[in-house]
Amino acid sequence: MKFKALIWANLFRKKARFILTIGSFAVAMFLFGLLAVVKGAFGGAEIAGADRLVTINKVSIIMSMPLAYGERIKRIPGVKSIAHYNWFGGVYQDERNFFPQFVIDVENQRKVFPEMVVPDDQWKKFKEDRQGAIAGRKIAERFGWKVGDRIPLKSSFFGVRDWEFNLDGIYTNEKKGVEDQFWFHWDYFEEKVPERVKGRVGWWTLRVENPDDAVRIAKAIDAEFANSPDETKTDTESNFAANWVKQMGNIEFLILSIGGVVFFTLLLVTGNTMAIAVRERTAELAVLKAIGYSNRFVMFLVLGEALVIAAIGGALGMGLAKLISLRGDPTGGLLPIFFLPNKAVVLGVAIALAIGAASGLLPALGAMRLRVVDALRRV
Repeated sequence: MKFKALIWANLFRKKARFILTIGSFAVAMFLFGLLAVVKGAFGGAEIAGADRLVTINKVSIIMSMPLAYGERIKRIPGVKSIAHYNWFGGVYQDERNFFPQFVIDVENQRKVFPEMVVPDDQWKKFKEDRQGAIAGRKIAERFGWKVGDRIPLKSSFFGVRDWEFNLDGIYTNEKKGVEDQFWFHWDYFEEKVPERVKGRVGWWTLRVENPDDAVRIAKAIDAEFANSPDETKTDTESNFAANWVKQMGNIEFLILSIGGVVFFTLLLVTGNTMAIAVRERTAELAVLKAIGYSNRFVMFLVLGEALVIAAIGGALGMGLAKLISLRGDPTGGLLPIFFLPNKAVVLGVAIALAIGAASGLLPALGAMRLRVVDALRRV
């Protein structure tokens, strides 16, 4: 009698219990997958460039800085390329249609963010069109935009309410990251805004020659503008994203707390299920030992059942979470980086197997220590 055949025979003895236990694992791991997606969406570490820094006003990101700072930053040894940005804050058709809109440095955008790919012919047209704009693939799909469309936006900032743009291109992200941004020309922005806004930028994003020099360069930038009217704060792109998230609360702690409760509950449920299954088969396990099967064989038989349940349930749950994430952001722009990395899938399956092993360990040890005489006497 084969070990594998015994496991499957025992699992299907109580089909309803088998399916419900697998379902518990699948639901728990699906939730874990969604939590991993949310953590990645808020954290931004997965898509942040290791060689990129972000420079903002030391007081707050909502405070602008002189455009002239850019040339001084560029002269700092180790800086490879730099681009300036402004947040726009416009609305398309309805107040609920939120998506990020940035005034960009057209000449340097592709140097700083090479992973955000725009076809060369579209980029050429965009550069030549003062009212041109580039939209991310996801935001274009969301609103049904196509190249050549006229896009009207309304803004309550900068003293100008009505803006219109020509959609000259659509970008994609090679890192499976942000694809919901809307970019337009700095020159067009400068042309329409009041004098108090002209020549002021929101932040700089820069690439460095060597990521190992990032800390040194960040300190050099901030030292350059120390004691000036607009002091700066420079950090790595991943730290900048993490600090931005902290303004909304400790998202990571919340996610870890929810995940911990879910996994602990799953451990109790599965452990109880395996204990009941072993208790129901006490006589059968005793017979196996009586006909020559070793204590170790019986232990691994029970443990194997728990691992099979965990593997199937974990794979189903993580597979469903991966499938959901491939469909893109379902929140209408609140979680633009809606993606489940493969390493999170592997981690989820590994956690499921660990919970399976832990939940089956005590029942397996109990089955291993079972004395044939005592077990048969109970029957």
